[in-house]
Amino acid sequence: MKRLFSIYTVCVRTAIMQVMAYRVNTLLTSIINLVSNILFPLVTVLIYNEGAAFPGWGLWEVVLLQSIFTISIGLSNMLFVDVFWGTSSSVQEGTFEVVLLKPLNPLLFFIMTHFAPESFGLFIGGGVMFGVAIAHTGVASILAVMQFVLLFVSGFAVMAAIYIIMAATSFKWVGNSRIPDIAESVKTFGKYPVNIFPKAIQAVAAFVIPVSAVGFFPAQALLGELEPLNLLVAVPCVLFLLFGIWLYGRMIKHYEGVGG
Repeated sequence: MKRLFSIYTVCVRTAIMQVMAYRVNTLLTSIINLVSNILFPLVTVLIYNEGAAFPGWGLWEVVLLQSIFTISIGLSNMLFVDVFWGTSSSVQEGTFEVVLLKPLNPLLFFIMTHFAPESFGLFIGGGVMFGVAIAHTGVASILAVMQFVLLFVSGFAVMAAIYIIMAATSFKWVGNSRIPDIAESVKTFGKYPVNIFPKAIQAVAAFVIPVSAVGFFPAQALLGELEPLNLLVAVPCVLFLLFGIWLYGRMIKHYEGVGG
């Protein structure tokens, strides 16, 4: 494990040095990522300024939820988004055999060699939003913080699983450039309080594709409004990640060479 961590550290440093060679491009990419993902909190502000509201949620409580979601998106993008693009490119170009020859699990190889520093700006932007929101809402208690950490990690596991599942489709669905759009549509349900949706969607967002754990439940925990039983949402989150890892390994068997 220590050896793998050392290798991963080297890969991260290498990725950072690569993007620093094109500083302007990296800066512009970071700004675009940040702007495209913070538009929805601005929409929330406009909604509340017009007198409308999400039932049971104040403005800064929704901003808190969305800032947590943004932090998770930024962190997961840095660590996992290029796992999808790397796998897809490798399958389309017929170079996945080279990955299979390496003395390392293919999924672990792509995670270690595809760190994406361009999303760091998004992570920082989410952190700034989080700080401003917390300044207005406060934190309920130390127990609330502990619950938040558990649920935030669970939500991050969901984001990781989504990218891994996207990558797994590359082995059969080679022309899968629309997969990220589908994933974005699914993740949209995590940007808002899940209780505004019908019961059926709430159940799917909590237990099938648990995107509500990315922002909604961690925000509830910090606000001291989390019901104890809702901590069990961590279970489907872990199972979802394990499913993604299993699916990736399973789909490798369907690799057929260049072009799929």
